[in-house]
Amino acid sequence: MPTLTLTPLRADGVSVRYGDRRVLSDVSLTVPPGARIGLIGENGAGKSTLLRVLAGAETPDSGVVSRPKRVGFLWQEVRFRPEDTFAALLEDALAEVRAIERELEAAATALAGDDPAAHARYDSALAAAEFAEVWSIDARRDALLDGLGVGAIPLARRLDEVSGGQRSRFALAALLLGRPEALLLDEPTNHLDDAAAAFLEGQLLGWHGPVLFASHDRAFLDSAATGLLDLDPARSGTTVFGGGYSAYLAEKAAERARWEKQYADEQAELAALKHAVDVTARSIAWSGKVRDNDKFVKSYKGNTLDRQISRRVRNADGRLDELTRTQVRKPPKPLSFSGIPAGFQAAGEEAGSLLQADGLHVPGWLRLGRFAVEAQSRVLVTGANGAGKSTLLSVLAGRIVPLVGTVQRRRGLRVELLEQDVRFADPTQTPRRIYELALGERRAEAVPLSGLGLIAARDLDREVGTLSVGQQRRLALALIMARPPHVFLLDEPTNHLSLTLATELEHALGGYPGAVVVASHDRWLRERWAGEVVALDAAAERDA
Repeated sequence: MPTLTLTPLRADGVSVRYGDRRVLSDVSLTVPPGARIGLIGENGAGKSTLLRVLAGAETPDSGVVSRPKRVGFLWQEVRFRPEDTFAALLEDALAEVRAIERELEAAATALAGDDPAAHARYDSALAAAEFAEVWSIDARRDALLDGLGVGAIPLARRLDEVSGGQRSRFALAALLLGRPEALLLDEPTNHLDDAAAAFLEGQLLGWHGPVLFASHDRAFLDSAATGLLDLDPARSGTTVFGGGYSAYLAEKAAERARWEKQYADEQAELAALKHAVDVTARSIAWSGKVRDNDKFVKSYKGNTLDRQISRRVRNADGRLDELTRTQVRKPPKPLSFSGIPAGFQAAGEEAGSLLQADGLHVPGWLRLGRFAVEAQSRVLVTGANGAGKSTLLSVLAGRIVPLVGTVQRRRGLRVELLEQDVRFADPTQTPRRIYELALGERRAEAVPLSGLGLIAARDLDREVGTLSVGQQRRLALALIMARPPHVFLLDEPTNHLSLTLATELEHALGGYPGAVVVASHDRWLRERWAGEVVALDAAAERDA
């Protein structure tokens, strides 16, 4: 039986610049067949850009990319028209598979002729068809849709008739159904619950071709990745770490310490060399008092000392030139979340809940008896996709009015919601201007955006539409943190955020002076949650 020869996914010296900002600089990597490399880095480090370049969706300014013939790319956001149906989405994903089927039929027909290359053509077509599993498409489609939790949705449904998470899971199922030779996935677990994430993990573990995925999901990185590629600034280009996320944390800290020590040692040596060349050499002189009859001795000793001084200066100057050329650059200061601004006024300590919902019913999305938020509540809302987690937060924030039920809020209570999907009305506005307009000049000056550690200085005056999804969500978080609410609602707070920021945000929420309600499928976060847990049941709404 002929087999398909799988090829690696490669990038050599890839650089990408947007205007005056370099996003990727001389990135090189190789992902061999069977490897599953997790792509990590700060928001805006270029993870999505690199995936687009490797997929052929974007052309780099310099560098070379080589890829297998069929590459599947999962975008962060589903790139289909709202009026498209799920059936159309699936069929579009199968376009290359259908072409393989047609080629196999044509190659089989050619065997009847006298073309000497017909057998080689048929063997090649058969190998491609075997790899794509063309004879089991229907069964695999049903298994994929069920495994990702969307098997019950009719294929005739339009994309604008379901949630964003359901659209994303359908897109992922369609991609896997096409059986590409290589997989490029941008945040594949963003909308997956535990069962769906475990199913995807199983799919990747059995994938024979190269897999490269960008993810904020620490548990998924730990379990699915064979190695991690860190796009954060390193001494020279990208850094590859073997193993999962836990191993990465330890090695990342050790590498940072080695870098900082080498930089400090080299700067100290540079200072000493400059002193030797600029000061010490000039101050050394033979100072013996010369008598009239010692002119020969003076000449002899003076010339000897001059040669010694000259040699020392040359040695120091040579080493100075060499070290100046080869010194490691200064480790960049990491962008670090500064936490909750000072001066927060918590809600009063009088008896009763800050916020209470009773008998909620939002048809098709949520049914819940009672939900209360106290002054210092720490509530984690869990549940499978479709259980109504996002709907509950929107009801509590006053953005959705339930068909049945009541929501009571304490007078003067400020409630804010960090949504999953952030959209700014004017993409040409800058983060600095959006911040000033939202808070007012006085508050923006008292709590400057740059001081929150969420937006890098270089991005403050860029158009918000040019920022990555993660950077835009950082800005949305900054708008809330600058004026902390009494009740802070966070919908999948670790989605799209860098691993570092996700960890820092979790720590900050532990000491938040108000009430916190988090809806999340993040296994890493949930395993470490110390507060109350409310589990929603999707069946409660379906059975109503």
